[in-house]
Amino acid sequence: MTRPTPSGSPGPSPAPQRRLRASSSTKALLWPVLALVVLLVVNVVATPSFFDIRLQDGHLFGPLVDIARNSAPVMLVALGMTLVIATRGIDLSVGAIAAIAGAVACVHMAGSSAEGAFATAAVGCFTALAVCLVLGLWNGFLVSVVGIQPIIATLVLMVAGRGLAQLITDGQITTVNNDSFSNLASGFVLAVPLATVVAVAVVALTALVVRRTALGMLVESVGINPEASRLAGVRSRTIIWTVYVFSGLCAGLAGLIIAANTRSVNANSLGLFIELDAILAVVIGGTSLAGGRFSILGTVVGAVFITTLTRTVVNVGIPSEANYLFKALVVVAVCLLQSPRARAAFRVRRVRPAAPTSAPTSKAGLA
Repeated sequence: MTRPTPSGSPGPSPAPQRRLRASSSTKALLWPVLALVVLLVVNVVATPSFFDIRLQDGHLFGPLVDIARNSAPVMLVALGMTLVIATRGIDLSVGAIAAIAGAVACVHMAGSSAEGAFATAAVGCFTALAVCLVLGLWNGFLVSVVGIQPIIATLVLMVAGRGLAQLITDGQITTVNNDSFSNLASGFVLAVPLATVVAVAVVALTALVVRRTALGMLVESVGINPEASRLAGVRSRTIIWTVYVFSGLCAGLAGLIIAANTRSVNANSLGLFIELDAILAVVIGGTSLAGGRFSILGTVVGAVFITTLTRTVVNVGIPSEANYLFKALVVVAVCLLQSPRARAAFRVRRVRPAAPTSAPTSKAGLA
């Protein structure tokens, strides 16, 4: 069914557009999902009990549960990175922001009394997230107002953020003994790890906002053509500012989970290289680095893939020194499988052209 467009020519109705979009998203998720399945099969071959899940003291335990818990920080950072990349941007400062969030929360709790552990942890976490919001505003200001390229604007905070985290912790590894805070990483809700519940809740809320309101369409329009969006009345500066603030908040929440997992913060190592894992998760999930359309579900699959890959390297006995090399090779392979141009080139090499045959010559023609 078609409907007239403003110019008078017929155009596709919203229903076929939605179906076409869903079909495109399904195709983009095919290879990441298959790659994840292959990793799971490899783990089962290496460890036959890999799929075993047991219920102990009302809590779920097992390798798959560990993967779900450990993928929460990467999933959160990649979620914010997805919207930033959708606007043709990049955020290299998420690792430093995570370190700052952990530093602010742990320093606050270390300097407070042991009484009122939950209140102390809550105040420390909210203070850390408020600082991350300011840092996201700073990134958005440099990109949308000052006009600095995103990779340079966020590189500034990537370098300076580590120094800021060092100043907050006074260059020391800060350890806290707060059960309410550590529950953020090791606690459970209805037998499911709390970190996983938090990550899934943030993902679900974000998907609801960007797909059930106009925000997602505005983000895509800014990423596809910022100038056309501006001429159409879209406040691209506000959109860009919003996604960087959201990315900062997601990075801060991931930093809190990482710090809660170790009950400490080391400003040099907390969140180190998590920005690279997040970018890889976004790319594996099918979101283009050129901006425009994005896939939140694909990002979730990419984050789980990255975490499973890290676990697989350990299970199959690959030395930890080769972890990043092995991860890079696998990610390149998945990205090549996703690339239509690479698949087309592979098909061309496989299908050889048939040899030309000469047309039969009749006897009359010879005569």
